Amino acid sequence: MSNNKTIVWRSGTAQQLAVALTDITSEKDMQNFLRDVMTEKEIIEISSRLEAARMLTEGKKYTEIVAKTKLSSRTVARISEWLQNGCNGYQAALKTINQHHSHILPARAD
Repeated sequence: MSNNKTIVWRSGTAQQLAVALTDITSEKDMQNFLRDVMTEKEIIEISSRLEAARMLTEGKKYTEIVAKTKLSSRTVARISEWLQNGCNGYQAALKTINQHHSHILPARAD
């Protein structure tokens, strides 16, 4: 996989990020890390992209995805392209989510 999709990972700092992300095993620690390194808007954007990928794999229509995620149709099209011709990152994330879905407790008021 020596193409433009993977050039970013040649950087030591990018590799450090990947290691940090894979080594954090606590959901709360991951939430705290992501909140420290990203803005709320960035977290919402990336979360929406993952939701769009999930919806695309379920065969949902672009209009439904745009309405639910508030992403542009162009962004949804790019996600669709990445699902088909990317590095399989969305697929790996969605597989992980599906495997852990039954382990996620419903939200509750604190």
